[in-house]
Amino acid sequence: MQLVIRHISYPIIIFTVLCFSGCMKEDFDNDPRGNFEALWRIMDEHYCFFESKNIDWDQVYQQYAPRVETSMSDEALFYLLGEMLEEVRDGHVNLSSPFDVIRYDKWYQDSLHNFNRDLLDQPQYLGRDYAIASGLKYKILDDNIAYIFYESFQNPIGEGNLDYVIKKLEGCHGMIIDIRDNGGGSLTNVDVLAARFLNEKTLIGYIRHKTGKGHNDFSDPYPRYLEPSRRLRFQKPVVVLTNRRCYSAANDFVNAMKTLPNVYILGTATGGGGGLPFSAELPNGWPVRFSASPLLDANQQNIEEGIAPDEYAGFEMQDFKDLDPVIERARDYIRSKENLH
Repeated sequence: MQLVIRHISYPIIIFTVLCFSGCMKEDFDNDPRGNFEALWRIMDEHYCFFESKNIDWDQVYQQYAPRVETSMSDEALFYLLGEMLEEVRDGHVNLSSPFDVIRYDKWYQDSLHNFNRDLLDQPQYLGRDYAIASGLKYKILDDNIAYIFYESFQNPIGEGNLDYVIKKLEGCHGMIIDIRDNGGGSLTNVDVLAARFLNEKTLIGYIRHKTGKGHNDFSDPYPRYLEPSRRLRFQKPVVVLTNRRCYSAANDFVNAMKTLPNVYILGTATGGGGGLPFSAELPNGWPVRFSASPLLDANQQNIEEGIAPDEYAGFEMQDFKDLDPVIERARDYIRSKENLH
């Protein structure tokens, strides 16, 4: 069962992957019992949030192990394993098969959405005359405030594209970066974008890695610093718009931006996803992904459950009619910072 890393470039993770790969020596039979035992063991030894979420994984075993039957079908086994994985309440935990993917989305389902994507198509926002560069949709609004909508950190961000965008927007009074509904992607894109808004090396958080099989076997926190870009940087006020569906890399972007003095986080709390995902494989070939290394903020606090905004701005869907109240509040904030009222 070889563990592999995805979307991560931090050097310390290389050690973690090698350690995991060397630790998975035990063989399990390719039958319902063997696959159940393999999944439970993988999570038991490598999942990183049992303690912080107060999950009794041994009790979970006692609950689900009796339900495994030798004659059960692949589908019956798959959905039983999926039920067990839901106990960790983690959007980074997935189990894949040829016929379905187990995923956990309750972290946002019962929350205020705080976003109406259709409103962005109106002329007072993006309309039809916006520009696109590296997945960034951008426009200068009629009050000379820059607006950028970034739908996914899976979309690569080119340095040359950012140079052009910032040059185009540098004369604006301020900038709104809207990442509502951004479900994450690559941490590399987080660093590339966030580096355009700071002027000195900045501590943005910490990472820990597993050092043993125990639920609390972690290294000391390893600091994560962000270096300012050596290219064009934006110096005016920046407002980042968030909602509960900002997850994973989007959550990490908010964590990084919140440390910067010229940045204001506005909206509702993010969805979390503060554990770096790793992958393993069951004896039958089904891949399982799980959180293995926790990310912490600059105060060494866990960000798995989400990050609160600097200012709460949450609205019901009936409030999103002709205008987006979150964008409008962001514009008011920038105008007040620049003494434009």
